[in-house]
Amino acid sequence: MKIGIVGWGVEGQSAYHFFGPENDYLIVNEEPRDDFPPESDKVKVRFINQDRTPGLTGNVAKLEYLDGLQQCDRIVYSVTSYLNLNKKFGNDQTFWTKATTVNDIFFETVKTKNIIGVTGTKGKGTTCTLIAKMLEAEGMKVYLGGNIGKGVLDFVKDVTPEDWVVLEMSSFQLMNLPHSPHIAVCLMITMEHQDWHATMTEYVEAKASIFKYQTTDDIAIYYAKSENSRKIAQYSPGKKIPYYEKPGAYVRDDGMIVIGQNENEVIPKTEVKLLGEHNLQNICAASTAVFEAVGSLDKAKAVLSSFSGLEHRLELVRELDGVKYYDDSFATTPDSTIVALKAFKQPKIVILGGSDKGLPFDTLADEVTKTNVKHAIIIGKTADKLASLLKENGFTKFTLGLTRMVDIVDTAQKNAQPGDVVLLSTACASFGLFRDYKDRGNRFKSAVQALS
Repeated sequence: MKIGIVGWGVEGQSAYHFFGPENDYLIVNEEPRDDFPPESDKVKVRFINQDRTPGLTGNVAKLEYLDGLQQCDRIVYSVTSYLNLNKKFGNDQTFWTKATTVNDIFFETVKTKNIIGVTGTKGKGTTCTLIAKMLEAEGMKVYLGGNIGKGVLDFVKDVTPEDWVVLEMSSFQLMNLPHSPHIAVCLMITMEHQDWHATMTEYVEAKASIFKYQTTDDIAIYYAKSENSRKIAQYSPGKKIPYYEKPGAYVRDDGMIVIGQNENEVIPKTEVKLLGEHNLQNICAASTAVFEAVGSLDKAKAVLSSFSGLEHRLELVRELDGVKYYDDSFATTPDSTIVALKAFKQPKIVILGGSDKGLPFDTLADEVTKTNVKHAIIIGKTADKLASLLKENGFTKFTLGLTRMVDIVDTAQKNAQPGDVVLLSTACASFGLFRDYKDRGNRFKSAVQALS
């Protein structure tokens, strides 16, 4: 069989290993990479041999690199490649009947029904990790994948009917996916990825696939205070449970996290290690999912009191001369940066800006003036737009024009005093100055560690 693989990221590589060396392959990718398999009689590789516009895949103009896919017997495409494929092949049903994704293959192949899927705009990775750790604490064998951890096809053959799988599911992965997990969790949905999705409506509808294909035996968990989350949960014919209100987990007025109609006590919020109101939401979402999965949260307290979060999510890098430096590079939307600003009562020096995802900054500019920000360092292509909005709000304590992380961090240090927080939480994607949010966060951490 000749298999076409579109996109050589985590998903494409997991498909290549899943199908194995007995097949022939045509691998196509938007740009050259140094980890392509060697070409041979059985493996051919095609890519665009020129720089492309920074950002998500799906925005290139020249589509000749996709030539030859029509001759493949099966095509497995990375989800963000859909836009290019749609431009190239349109309504060609001969092509689309052969095309699939690793997520389709996973749901068609996996031997367990014990699947928990999590979507939302932010908090997916933290919530999924909490769910996996809590299930493991309850004695379950757990696989974590999807938009976090391993590619799902890397472990699908190892999963037994008794095992649990926790999937982080992005809008790209859910778009056009005709499968839903047994327990589906939808966190808050706010505007995101408007540089890829045609409209906000399309973005929300893509998320709805996490519920659409459930049965009456399945469970739909949704954030009670998010209109979009409530709306798409109605697609599910299964049992619907809100969190952040009864009967799901929520924070009682006395600060205790409780769950169920009888308010079973889980843990005081003062004992959880994760920072910020948004992480209390994530904890409640995870607790609700695990409670529905195994009927117990007996071991949850140990996980919730020890887990301090994922890398690049409000990660404390260092305290130096009374100033704490936090890496929140994963905050690539205005809403997520607003959450980060609210997580600290201390005076803040914040690093904002990057590449433009088509999201409005008005509310963020207003929040900067309200949340004790002493100074802002504004970078990237959105710098002028952000600076203009801040000026309109009467905020002029900012620095523009820096491009090197060492200079950015040095400027932050010069503007900080003991008791302050330096916060990398840009509200924007990283493309242009940095390879991705991880590269941006790692450079920030290196520069901070080098301070003296």
